[in-house]
Amino acid sequence: MRNILQHYELLSPYNASKAISIVESANEACLSQFFIRIKKESEGIKNYIMETHNWTDSELLPSRCKQSSTDDVCCDVRVGIHYRFTEIICRFTESTYQFVQFPLGKQISTAELVRTMLRSVWPKGNWKIRRLYMYSMALLVVAKVLNVYVPFLLKNIINYYNEQVPISLQLSADSYSSMFGIAAFSVIITYGAARSGSALFNELRNAVFARVAQYSIRNIARQIFLHLHSLDLSFHLSRQTGGISKAIDRGTRGMAFVQSALVFNVVPTAIEVGMVSGLLYVNCGPSFTFATLGCLSIYTIATLGITKWRTKFRHQMNQADNDANNRAIDSLINYETVKYFNNESFEADRYDFFLKKYEVAALKTSTSLALLNFAQNAIFSGGLVVVMCLAAAEIQKGKMNVGDLVLANTLLFQLSVPLNFLGSVYREIKQGLVDMQLMFSLLCLKSNITEKPNAPTLNIHMRNSTISFKNVTFGYLPGQYILKGLNLDIPSGKKVAIVGSSGSGKSTIVRLLYRLFDPQDGEICINGQKICDVKLESLRKMISVVPQDSVLFHDTVYYNIHYGNPSASKEEVLSVSRLANLHDSVIRFKNGYDTVVGERGLKLSGGEKQRVAIARALLKNAPIIVYDEATSSLDALTEENIMSSMRNAVQQRTSLFIAHRLATIIDADIIYVLENGKVAESGSHFELLAKPASRYSELWKSQHKYSKQLTSHNQGPEHLHLGSFDNHRDDGCCRSGGGCKR
Repeated sequence: MRNILQHYELLSPYNASKAISIVESANEACLSQFFIRIKKESEGIKNYIMETHNWTDSELLPSRCKQSSTDDVCCDVRVGIHYRFTEIICRFTESTYQFVQFPLGKQISTAELVRTMLRSVWPKGNWKIRRLYMYSMALLVVAKVLNVYVPFLLKNIINYYNEQVPISLQLSADSYSSMFGIAAFSVIITYGAARSGSALFNELRNAVFARVAQYSIRNIARQIFLHLHSLDLSFHLSRQTGGISKAIDRGTRGMAFVQSALVFNVVPTAIEVGMVSGLLYVNCGPSFTFATLGCLSIYTIATLGITKWRTKFRHQMNQADNDANNRAIDSLINYETVKYFNNESFEADRYDFFLKKYEVAALKTSTSLALLNFAQNAIFSGGLVVVMCLAAAEIQKGKMNVGDLVLANTLLFQLSVPLNFLGSVYREIKQGLVDMQLMFSLLCLKSNITEKPNAPTLNIHMRNSTISFKNVTFGYLPGQYILKGLNLDIPSGKKVAIVGSSGSGKSTIVRLLYRLFDPQDGEICINGQKICDVKLESLRKMISVVPQDSVLFHDTVYYNIHYGNPSASKEEVLSVSRLANLHDSVIRFKNGYDTVVGERGLKLSGGEKQRVAIARALLKNAPIIVYDEATSSLDALTEENIMSSMRNAVQQRTSLFIAHRLATIIDADIIYVLENGKVAESGSHFELLAKPASRYSELWKSQHKYSKQLTSHNQGPEHLHLGSFDNHRDDGCCRSGGGCKR
């Protein structure tokens, strides 16, 4: 696998390490399937690029290009296309891993899937749903009995006419009319009533069972949704959300189809075949039963065989659909990135690559379906001819009459209706079981973050919320530690700041405190209680977080703020909005607080998004507040206004500030400087500046120098923007309070 990912020498180190770490974390069962697919698909993408640009394999290799080509422009183009190819492979590596890995947490047998599905329609303790299920089964049996009874009524009508017409020639018209009319029309009316009754009970069954099916699907979908939220962050970081959503969507649709197929097709057809075989045996003889069962056996074997052969085309369609869907979602989510690099045509070509695969598979599916339909009709027609010949022979012998011939013909024809759908039902049931396995396997995944049985609730207040990190060691990848024996204390009611260069582990501390991850070694305590020993819900209820990347729901501004505390009043929402210096910007919007922010809040500027996140965290009103670079997207004036408001909001609360701009944490009670995964220095702002050789002093001088450079190039204090360790700058979209909409 490493050879595939490192085959081309220009593969970026970031993507290489990312892809290889994914591969190394996969289990062996996953890796074998993963290897086959990524090799096949990467070759397909390479061939597509080569055909598009009319290149040979040797021309695609950057090393060959560098050695043989004197045309620098040509070489640059090949290298650029090659780099795109490596990006495709790495992204495809991750999406392939997501589709192959998570179902393999536990393989679920078909029998277990069926048992799980039956439990969902027969829920424990819910007798209302159980009664509805029993009613639907009773209606099913009644409908099939009436359906099988219809051919016998037709037989009686034909025999009655066949036998009574000669007699009518010997009787007067009036006497015949009275006798024949009443008897004949009573049988005909019964025939019509039986057909109508069969249809009525079928529809009643559908209506009753629909409620059972929808209840079970809703219950399972809700259960999976809650389970996904219970999984740890590492699961969600390593999976594509679109793939998981697609798996749940297909799983619920597959479950709905399997349920309806069993209740509306498989079980009714099995009951009808059993009844028809028995009635033919009693009324017509064993030869008719054997001919019917032989025809049905050949029909079933041929249908299942051809359908199994066709299934691979359906799998290819599904795979191409998955790939095209993920490609489209990924491209649209990264809309701005596509625009920045003018890659609309490139994205369209990548999308079209999978659409072409879908087109080819769809054509094969349609062609093979025509073959299946012809084979089914040919086999059934042959069986019908055999039964008719047997009936004709028995009529000639005087052992049967015309009504018996019609009876055998009608019974067999009635079986043809559900059997015509046998192939599609079999294929869809098989596909539905695969989709269900993918969905139910999500329930088998275990979170790495669990709470102990009967764990106590974390009870803290503003005055007793001291946080301690004791010898904490943590790394996202095995052997690559970000924090190495970290020790720090955050006193109750104090403002504590953590600074350091990018990658030093500042944001990781927030994730560990919120218990999105557990450290490999050491312990984290709040008020002397280990956070791994208390209920997760109670821990997270006590901490408000303003994340570095403020992602909002695709809803209104009011909803996104109110989300911090759904029980809060409108006055409280407006109060925290003012505290976050957001209110004045919002009321300038056309729809005010009812303005829809767009997907992930993209209709708002970066500063406005962060102020919404700050207001949301303040509304939660937790004893501990964490600001993870919460003002990084704000201009200097707005930042100062918010920081002033924050000083009032965090009074008597334990507050942790992760900061790049040192000017925002001057008033912190304690400042910790991280370096190489440990606390290198600690103290107040002035204590650390008093040490000229300290790391903090160097950072302060560096930022002060950077701010002077900005001041000399801009006019007015509104352009002043303090720098940061990684040269992060405001995007300029939200000056002096924001209000600009993208």
